[in-house]
Amino acid sequence: MGDLGDSIDSLARFNGTVLCEPPNNRLDKFTGTLSLNGETYSLDNDKVLLRGCTLRNTEWCFGLVVFGGPDTKLMQNCGKTTFKRTSIDHLMNVLVLSIFGFLAFMCTVLAIGNGIWEYQQGSVFEAFLPRPTGVNAGFSAFLTFWSYVIILNTVVPISLYVSVEIIRLGNSYYIDWDRKMYYPRNDTPAQARTTTLNEELGQIKYIFSDKTGTLTQNIMTFNKCSINGKSYGELFDFSGQRVEITEKTERVDFSWNKLNDPAFSFHDHSLVEAVREGNQEVQAFFRLLALCHTVMPEEKKEGELYYQAQSPDEGALVTAARNFGFVFRSRTPESIEVVEMGTKVTYELLAVLDFNNVRKRMSVIVRGPDGKLTLFCKGADTIIYERMHPSCNKLMEVTTGHLNEYAGDGLRTLVLAYKDLDEAYMQDWKQRHHEASCAMVDREEKLDELYEEVEKGLMLLGATAVEDKLQDGVPQTIEQLAKADIKIWVLTGDKQETAENIGYSCNMLREEMTEVFIVASNTPEEVKKELQNARRKMSPGGPEEPTVRRGMGGLFGCTRTEMVEDQEVDGVYALIINGHSLAYALEKDLQLELLRTACMCQTVICCRVTPLQKAQVVELVKKYKQAITLAIGDGANDVSMIKAAHIGVGISGQEGMQAVLSSDFSFAQFRYLQRLLLVHGRWSYLRMCKFLRYFFYKNFTFTFVHFWYAFFCGFSAQTVYDEWFITLYNLVYTALPVLGLSLFDQDVNDRWSSQYPQLYTPGQLNLYFSKKAFVRVVMHSCYSSLILFFIPWAAMYDTVRDDGKDVVDYQSFALLAQTCLLIAVNIQLCLDTHYWTAVNQFFLWGSLSVYFAITFTIYSNGMFLIFTSSFPFIGTARNSLNQPNVWLTILLTSILCVLPVVAYRFLCIQLSPTINDKVRYKMRQAALPAPAPRRPPARRISTRRSGYAFSHAQGYGDLVTSGRFLLRRPLKSRPVLFPQADSPLSQNQPQLYRTITEEPEEQASP
Repeated sequence: MGDLGDSIDSLARFNGTVLCEPPNNRLDKFTGTLSLNGETYSLDNDKVLLRGCTLRNTEWCFGLVVFGGPDTKLMQNCGKTTFKRTSIDHLMNVLVLSIFGFLAFMCTVLAIGNGIWEYQQGSVFEAFLPRPTGVNAGFSAFLTFWSYVIILNTVVPISLYVSVEIIRLGNSYYIDWDRKMYYPRNDTPAQARTTTLNEELGQIKYIFSDKTGTLTQNIMTFNKCSINGKSYGELFDFSGQRVEITEKTERVDFSWNKLNDPAFSFHDHSLVEAVREGNQEVQAFFRLLALCHTVMPEEKKEGELYYQAQSPDEGALVTAARNFGFVFRSRTPESIEVVEMGTKVTYELLAVLDFNNVRKRMSVIVRGPDGKLTLFCKGADTIIYERMHPSCNKLMEVTTGHLNEYAGDGLRTLVLAYKDLDEAYMQDWKQRHHEASCAMVDREEKLDELYEEVEKGLMLLGATAVEDKLQDGVPQTIEQLAKADIKIWVLTGDKQETAENIGYSCNMLREEMTEVFIVASNTPEEVKKELQNARRKMSPGGPEEPTVRRGMGGLFGCTRTEMVEDQEVDGVYALIINGHSLAYALEKDLQLELLRTACMCQTVICCRVTPLQKAQVVELVKKYKQAITLAIGDGANDVSMIKAAHIGVGISGQEGMQAVLSSDFSFAQFRYLQRLLLVHGRWSYLRMCKFLRYFFYKNFTFTFVHFWYAFFCGFSAQTVYDEWFITLYNLVYTALPVLGLSLFDQDVNDRWSSQYPQLYTPGQLNLYFSKKAFVRVVMHSCYSSLILFFIPWAAMYDTVRDDGKDVVDYQSFALLAQTCLLIAVNIQLCLDTHYWTAVNQFFLWGSLSVYFAITFTIYSNGMFLIFTSSFPFIGTARNSLNQPNVWLTILLTSILCVLPVVAYRFLCIQLSPTINDKVRYKMRQAALPAPAPRRPPARRISTRRSGYAFSHAQGYGDLVTSGRFLLRRPLKSRPVLFPQADSPLSQNQPQLYRTITEEPEEQASP
């Protein structure tokens, strides 16, 4: 295919046939053939570029689109978009249906009462209320049923859904306006991309997070190193205490090196001094870093080098060597050119012993300018140490101590070693290597044997420690979320070593954990055995079969639900499982075993997982744990996970906008997740639950008074309130105060919410609003309605004024009952409000003022004269409200309504205070909690066997030694194949890997 060159004519004459597998979601496998000129060429995964990949080391290339649109492997892994509804939405639907049934029940009771009353007492009133012809007690009951449906319909929360959407919209704006979630470096604010899921942010139990770009910045930095038994990279003060390195710490000046990388940062001056003084071991150390790699250099202008590295950590090592005076300048398939301390040196490249996941090391064999043959090797300490020369034992002990320190700091370590080779041996080894590489049988095994042979008796040079830079505040955020009893699972496509290393850096994995289980088997039987062994270690006396609690769910209770109950665990455990094992564990017969074992662990890390597997893990937890889940990621490979979770969060990072466009909420840094959940999420859930409880309370109380009055009006469907009060009750008198409560209330402020993550727990347990809470609200409303009807009725019954006239008629009683109702529900609102603002006060007192203003207006003589039939309550307000016993009745009714509530809450706080009560008490006693002081990170000595992690892939050794790959053609103008500019969709394509290219301003010529 490379024979096409850059000729469009040759491309136009190209005529071949591709036969391949149908579209599927396997990212690691592709099978196909290309038939061209009578010959057949195999096509595998190495010859396919997935959608979203970045082209490197070439300006352009010709290609053939095999799958497009929804048939691409990436889109096959994306999953389906579903309409997301919160658990409160589902509960509200069930409650509204129940309320309809309850309304029918009440109307039926009152209709039966009307039939009985008409049958027994109706004849008494026929003298002045004659019945129409054909109307008997049964027909009257039928009509009464529908009359009461109209009167009692206020129990059905018609305005509830509108109010809920207003509250959600307001809480969404709070997220958008939050300056503490604004990232100034990228000018990126937090964004609520949906307004229907806010309260569910306060109920999260499981978080599924990507690693690269989400927890990390995907930027590697050369942090520390150990050379010949001496550690470099740390700073100490005069007393020998370790000094924390910050942005203000003085950096090493590399201006003496004209080819240095200005972006490189290092703070230990002693290492530069050792290099410049000619320390042989230090120079050999950086010489190895400049030679043992598969990096491709690009130098468009003299002295401006850009490294194209297959993995960012390898790029960081070569960049470190460049700054310390050993500059990798260029390469050919047979040579490597290095500038050593200002002197150009060319090494002959004899062999590249490539890296793979089994070898965990790579080596190069080079011939120096002096003709000396040397093998340079870098790899995992556990692997390299097995191949060391016995004379290095003492140095290995010292270096091991340094490696433990680096691993304790969460750094990714590699050990460097070398070996001098004999010329005669090398000639013999090369001949055997050529024979092995041409073998038709057991080629890989034979090559591995030769690699093992030559990589023995190595001499230790030292070790490197590279930091996979975490995003700011990631460990602290994870720690706070863990205190809130939120479980975090990391689902990443990276290798096991890399993911494990980041787990320690984030404090998700800790040295003091009882055990970290690693599941890496390749058969279903072995995976099941490893999962069962892990489970039995965590819970020795636990049942072998999972405890599944079955129930009914859905709107009409027709959906079967299953929930796997948690088991008691003795100790703190973690689980790491790779993609191959996870594929078997997600099968139907093993998924419950996986779920049981994983949920018993405090930390779960899944490595080498595909986007579809990420979504399957989320769906598994959703199905069998009945818990609210959140998925967070930054790339196109996280879209399926984001869509599958109850709430999807996108991070706008280096990997495009695909995750953000598919998410429900987005921001720029992982640390903002803490504020999104512990502050905005908790407040939104608390406000919504308070709103629902109060809304149902005021509506049921209003309606129940009608119900009790029916027993005193002959079940005649007479309303107890003035018709104008009925019209304005939900629309004017009680609308704004409850909205003020639902938009501004907070039990504690944001600082205390973050300081005490335990405040988040009630939301996970759904304690603030549930079916039980609804029943309690109905009972409270029933009690209040009894007080609101019978106290005014008893107080005013047979009562006279000072002048001997009756105090109460129907109209006066209606005014008294509705006034008592409005004051009682507003006092209840005051009791529910924890955070008073000027808006709350205005809404509350304004609503009461509007009530009295409207009441006196519509009961006035003028309104009666103008609209006689519409305003019959003439003079009722001024005649009733000027009586002391009316106001005393209002006072007594209000006290009796709120007294049980106050008493119950007082006893609860005294006898069984909740975490909210305790924190509010602390908040009243003390000032704002001071932010935690910044302390240098404590030194952790790692007990892990290795801090090795190297995100390199096999195959690049052959690639860089390929003559065709490094063939440079003269640049020339080439006709444009497609004159039409890229569409916005193609410009917004996702990037699965970090792009290591020049910045536009650096590409421009001066």
